[in-house]
Amino acid sequence: MSPDDLVLTPMGVRFRGRRYPCTIGSGGIRADKHEGDGATPVGVHRIVGMLYRPDRMARPADWALPIRPGDLWSDDEGHEDYNLMVRHPYPHSHEVLRRADPLYDLILITDWNWPYATRGQGSCIFLHQWRRMGYPTAGCVAFRRDHLRKIAAQITYDTRLIVRPNPF
Repeated sequence: MSPDDLVLTPMGVRFRGRRYPCTIGSGGIRADKHEGDGATPVGVHRIVGMLYRPDRMARPADWALPIRPGDLWSDDEGHEDYNLMVRHPYPHSHEVLRRADPLYDLILITDWNWPYATRGQGSCIFLHQWRRMGYPTAGCVAFRRDHLRKIAAQITYDTRLIVRPNPF
């Protein structure tokens, strides 16, 4: 492990000598992740992208890309764009990235089932802002807003999210 790794532990995510409280998927941690199970997948997941809402915050890192109106993420396992960013109009099942609430104001994208997705293994495992402490996600790892921004400002191209089986 590298000091640049984000390591999920029962006490939160350990990163650069600090622990950040977080929430995980309502389905717990699973090695056999599949679409819609609400689970956070076991594995070593590279951080491959960063998206942010330029109307709500300053650019958090020089490699962050803005979330534009109409940006979506496909979670339709029957479509060729499964687990990829797509644009509106998109008639298949998807996540809206430019949300009315602040949950996706800043998104760190993992390489879970990406870029060559296996259909049905789950899509869009992000690191994003939580609703509140203890409120589970649909499989993502979520943080307090200020903690997420601090993490985003410090990650590098080598940063990975490490999720071990049953750390809780």
